[in-house]
Amino acid sequence: MVMQVLTDFFMWCSIINSSLLLFWFAFFALTPNFLYRLQGQWFNGSKEAFNNVMYSFLALFKIFVIVFNITPYVALLIIS
Repeated sequence: MVMQVLTDFFMWCSIINSSLLLFWFAFFALTPNFLYRLQGQWFNGSKEAFNNVMYSFLALFKIFVIVFNITPYVALLIIS
């Protein structure tokens, strides 16, 4: 019972976080100027620096999703 609950937990964590990652990427890819203008109200910086920060955060979040959500889910599937 506990293994099934953990497997379901990591499955839903993977689905939710992967969806959030895809939404964030699509929003950034389709509306970069809007996002830059929106964030530029609060933070000073060039558009190149903004793009570097956004791509870095996307890459870091993708690594976190893979390491902390998808990998444990796959491991639990293999074990059970």
